[in-house]
Amino acid sequence: MADYQIINPYNGELIEAYDFHTKEQVAEAIELLVEGRNKQLATPAFERSNILLKLAQLLLERKEDLARAITEETGKTIGDSRVEIDRAYNTALASAMEARNINGEALDSDAFPPMREKIGVVLWKPLGTVLCITPFNFPINIAVHKIGPAFAAGNTILFKPGPQNKRSAELLVELCYAAGMDKSVLQMLVPDIEATSYAVAHPQIQAINFTGGTAAANAIAANAGYKKMLFELGGNDPLIVMPDADLDAAVTATINQRFATAGQRCTAAKRLFVHSDVFDAFAEKLVTATAKLKVGNPAEDDTFIGPLIHTNAANEVEGRIQSAVAAGARVLFGNRREGNILWPTILADVPDCAEVVAEETFGPVVPLRKFDSEQELVAVINSCPFGLQAGVFTQNLALAKRLYNQLEVGLLAVNDGPGFRAEHFPFGGVKESGVGREGVKYAIREMSYQKTLVI
Repeated sequence: MADYQIINPYNGELIEAYDFHTKEQVAEAIELLVEGRNKQLATPAFERSNILLKLAQLLLERKEDLARAITEETGKTIGDSRVEIDRAYNTALASAMEARNINGEALDSDAFPPMREKIGVVLWKPLGTVLCITPFNFPINIAVHKIGPAFAAGNTILFKPGPQNKRSAELLVELCYAAGMDKSVLQMLVPDIEATSYAVAHPQIQAINFTGGTAAANAIAANAGYKKMLFELGGNDPLIVMPDADLDAAVTATINQRFATAGQRCTAAKRLFVHSDVFDAFAEKLVTATAKLKVGNPAEDDTFIGPLIHTNAANEVEGRIQSAVAAGARVLFGNRREGNILWPTILADVPDCAEVVAEETFGPVVPLRKFDSEQELVAVINSCPFGLQAGVFTQNLALAKRLYNQLEVGLLAVNDGPGFRAEHFPFGGVKESGVGREGVKYAIREMSYQKTLVI
C-alpha cells in the first residue's frame, strides 16, 4: 500500500497514491545541489533575473492548469486558486527585479581611529543550499516566495511541498526547469518525517525556510544545528472595528479575510474586536452579507467557501465551535456541516478561554467580541502568544498610530484587515508567529550572508 493518498477534500475521490522519498534519495538530491552551487556562482545576476522573468510568464500561461490542480488537491475555490497564481506571478516578477538589485555598501575605515587608509566593500553572498518547506493552503505562491528569492540570491534549493500538494508542486518545478533552472539547482522531494529530519540536520543544508505550525518549527529548530532559519508560523490575527469605522468596509474585509480559503490562512481575521457602540449594527450587517455567500463545490466559479483540507481539520474546527456554544457562545449564523464543508459561522459572547479564540483556528468561523476601551483591547490582543498581523477600521489617525506602537504584531493595516499582504512588503511576525521576514527583498537577505573585502 502506498505511503500517502491525495484525496479530493470536496468529493472524496482519490487523486493519487504515492510513496514518500527515502533518506537515501534525500542524500542524493543534496549531493546534486552541492554540485549545483558552482553553476549558480557562474550564473550572473542578470541571467538569474531572466530565468525568473520567464518563470513569471510561464505561471501566467499555465494559470488554469495550476489553479485547477490546487482546487482538486486542497478544496480551495477556483476563484481563490486563480488569484493565487496571479500573486505567484507577482512574486516571480519581484524576484526577477530584486535579483538585479542586490546591493552592498562601501565603508571608509577612517570613521574611527587609528587611520588605516582602507576601504571595506560589503556584498551579499548566497548561503549555499536552502531547504524550503511549504504548507497546503497556498501551495504555489508560498513556494515561489521561497524558491524565487533563494534562486535570486544564488542559492540551490531543496523544495519540500506539503504531501497533499505533490501534483501542483511537480507542475511548478516543471515550469522552473522550463524557465531555465538547472536540476542541480532545484530539486523537489516529498520525504517522510524521518527523511525530512535527515535533511534538516544535514551539514550541507545552510538555511531552512519553513512555513507551517509551531510544533513542526520547534522540531526543526531542535534538529537543525547552526543554520539560518526563516520561520513563518501561525497567527491569531485580530481585526478591530472602532466606533467611527466604515462598517460596510469592515464587513467586506471580514468576509474576504476570514471566509476565503475556508478560513485556512495564517493571516485570516480570526478574532473580531468590535466596539460596544457599533457591535449590534456591525453584527447585523455581517450576518446579512454572510448569508449571501455561496457554499459548496469549489470547482464552480461562483462558490465562495469550499471544504476544509481534510476530515480531521473539519472535525477540529467543528469541535471548537460546539465547545464554545456549550460554554455560552451565541450562534448568530451558520454552525452547519456537510462532509468537509463547514458553513461560515458567526459567534457572539465567546469566552476568552474558549479554544476557538484562544488558539489559532483554521476554519470559517468568526468570533465577535465586544470591547469598550483601548486599554482593554490592547491587553487582550497582546496576551496572545502569536503576533503576526492586525487590522483596524477607524478614521482616527492618532488612534491608529497608538495601536501601531502598542500591538505586538509584525504589521498593522489601517482600514483593512490582518490578511493584507503585498509580495514586496516585509512579511512575518513576532513571538510564536515566527523568525525573520519574507517579502522578496527581505527574504533574499535572510537567505544570504554579508561578506567583506578590505582593500
